[in-house]
Amino acid sequence: MAQTRIQSFSEFFVFYLGEHRNATCRALHFVGTGGFLTVFAAALITDPLRFGPALAGMLALGAVGANIENRRSAAPFLLGMIALGTWAQPMILAGVVWAYAFAWIGHFKLEHNKPATFTYPMWSLLGDFRMWGLMATGKLWTGDPVEAFTARES
Repeated sequence: MAQTRIQSFSEFFVFYLGEHRNATCRALHFVGTGGFLTVFAAALITDPLRFGPALAGMLALGAVGANIENRRSAAPFLLGMIALGTWAQPMILAGVVWAYAFAWIGHFKLEHNKPATFTYPMWSLLGDFRMWGLMATGKLWTGDPVEAFTARES
């Protein structure tokens, strides 16, 4: 029997936060995503004429992928985004490897769970960026992230 998929990003994000209850795991995600965002900014600054159009293509692939994630895995779209970014600026691949290395250490060594990116790759990427933003603004560093987030949202 087919597994029922989560139907919305809002519902997924609460699930995603639940997969990141360990504060050290969240800190590892913060370092990994921060490193990726630094590489991403450097790629855009150093070669905007090449990376800019690639970014437009990456955003288009991401939008399509995010819209189908409730029906099936958007892994091909995420891989397409990585390939397009790497084609335009090879250092993007290093940023991706950096981010996933930190995240997966957190999941396999601290959370002892399977990263959500294996089932919901596009929403996982969006969730990671959203979680990073919440942490960058001083939220979600301590305590239960689900409780902190749901208390904020209600």
